[in-house]
Amino acid sequence: MAAQTTGDFISISDLRKVYVMGQTQVKALDGVDLRIPHASFTVTMGPSGSGKSTLLTLLGGLDRPTGGTIQVAGQRIDALDENELAIYRRRVVGFIFQSFNLVPSMTALENVAFPMRFAGLRRRQRQERAFEMLTRVGLADRAYHRPGELSGGQQQRVAIARALINDPQLILADEPTGNLDTASGLSIMQLLSELHAGGRSVFVVTHDLRMRSFATQTLYLLDGRLVEDGGEALLAEMFPSEEKHA
Repeated sequence: MAAQTTGDFISISDLRKVYVMGQTQVKALDGVDLRIPHASFTVTMGPSGSGKSTLLTLLGGLDRPTGGTIQVAGQRIDALDENELAIYRRRVVGFIFQSFNLVPSMTALENVAFPMRFAGLRRRQRQERAFEMLTRVGLADRAYHRPGELSGGQQQRVAIARALINDPQLILADEPTGNLDTASGLSIMQLLSELHAGGRSVFVVTHDLRMRSFATQTLYLLDGRLVEDGGEALLAEMFPSEEKHA
């Protein structure tokens, strides 16, 4: 992994994203300012429609902001063209999604190796590296199984191995425990924590209160804006029957 440098790893200023739906404008993000240091584990929470996933999508270079700036690892990604964004996504970011997004017809090994097709590596090199990554997430014995033959927790581990295969500096996870049972979800949190301990920056969007115990910082979004104070009050509205310190 690339050596860390001093200063902010992520710097966001007056970030705005407006979606036009017919004659209606929806402000998904409404002037977000944010600084995140290197090797952080950031958990972002808020009710549905608060702008959490939009923020993650913009950080990943999957969409463009309506206004404001986003700097990641020294690059102004809001100013990159499409080819530069593709390189950014391949070299800097690893994505983990709630729905896993694995190719059903491919084995676990093939799913993990797939992103390396664009890195100029030979097939044998890709397979060797993919097997090493599956071993790292505890799935060496499932390398030749297809997603339909794996549990939800195992599929998410395959997705994490795939996210790591190009050695990204930033892991972006969108509700990574949302489709998992309690025990599987906890194991995924622990794996993300281990990645953070290894020097990576992890940015997680979640409704899972347990994730906060692994975070170096927790952000709260409401109506497209960061809630500077009152995060616990916001959670009380989101989870009225939950134990807030779980």
